[in-house]
Amino acid sequence: MRTIPSGLDHKEAELFRQLDPSQLPKHVAIIMDGNGRWAKRRHLPRIAGHRKGVEAVRLVVETASRIGLPALTLYAFSAENFTRRPATEIHFLMKLLHRYLKNELPLMQRNNIRLSFIGRSQMLPQEVQERMAWAKEQTSRNTGMVLTLALNYGSRSEIVDAFQSMFHAAANNGGLGHFQIDEETVARHLYTHNLPELDMIIRTSGEMRLSNFLLWQAAYAEIYVTKTLWPDFSGIDLLEAIQEFQKRERRYGGLNEPIGSGAN
Repeated sequence: MRTIPSGLDHKEAELFRQLDPSQLPKHVAIIMDGNGRWAKRRHLPRIAGHRKGVEAVRLVVETASRIGLPALTLYAFSAENFTRRPATEIHFLMKLLHRYLKNELPLMQRNNIRLSFIGRSQMLPQEVQERMAWAKEQTSRNTGMVLTLALNYGSRSEIVDAFQSMFHAAANNGGLGHFQIDEETVARHLYTHNLPELDMIIRTSGEMRLSNFLLWQAAYAEIYVTKTLWPDFSGIDLLEAIQEFQKRERRYGGLNEPIGSGAN
């Protein structure tokens, strides 16, 4: 009889029974979209949607950890958010992040979660950078799921930073003429070099775009879009996405038909 991970509620346990534990994705990334629309539909200020969104993060992170996902990456704050949102909203989001990293640390320790960050964090407020460094160090000895928060993140910026890193490495190793650049080299210089290959991207709120998120890593990732707004997303929604993932055939540009089947 299949072992059900402890901590799942009844509905989550029932859905987990329908999954193949050996075929779980190794790395799931989520574009958490819809906080503002969630608040607007309830005639609430946008900050209410962000607060509710933090609760959704807690539920999803716990479920992902309990079922044994190796890596979960959350698009928490884009580079575009940092430059295009009102200053008052950015200030609130930074305070919310600062508080989240402190308040959620017991959950991460209890679930053996290791915290990581990607993005140009050096542009965030100093007190937020210090809290990030503290939370990362506090969880550094944990051996379970790697939870990565993308903060002031943009995929084009990541690729630019990767090429700058490669040029720097070449300059210290005999110049470009002696430095081989291939896909593996690029991958080693991306923010995500220490994470498993990306298997699935989930986007909430129904939008059909990647929004400058993990563009290189998403080359062969399955994309799952739900109309559910992020504050309403929960552990059961994550399991439903994984169930859909397990139904798909991942061909990586090849064919699944046996040789000589006559398929064109």
